[in-house]
Amino acid sequence: MSAAPRKNETSGIDVSHTDILATAADWAAIGRKLALATVVETWGSAPRPTGSHLVIDTEGNFEGSVSGGCVEGAVITEAIDVIESGKGKMLEFGVADETAWQVGLSCGGRIRVYVEPVV
Repeated sequence: MSAAPRKNETSGIDVSHTDILATAADWAAIGRKLALATVVETWGSAPRPTGSHLVIDTEGNFEGSVSGGCVEGAVITEAIDVIESGKGKMLEFGVADETAWQVGLSCGGRIRVYVEPVV
């Protein structure tokens, strides 16, 4: 089942979750500075499959999904740093320990997400 089409908030173009790369191209074409996050590896139960994307701009606007919840928030924060530094970064998330505030995956899996600047 695919996501219902929705309007890209900037370009007005209909996009679905599977059109994140097109959204990135649209945003870049109008001069937004961006980062692209991609799920590059999963182990065990993971909320999104390998190849899932999230595009983020310097304002914290985003389209797509690499996980959800706290993990997605952490990826967005890291993506803004990646945009500013111009250097990609590998992130890894797994089951959080007993510390309730630690970012982790409650599903019991682990994911690796590569965040890179879009130039």
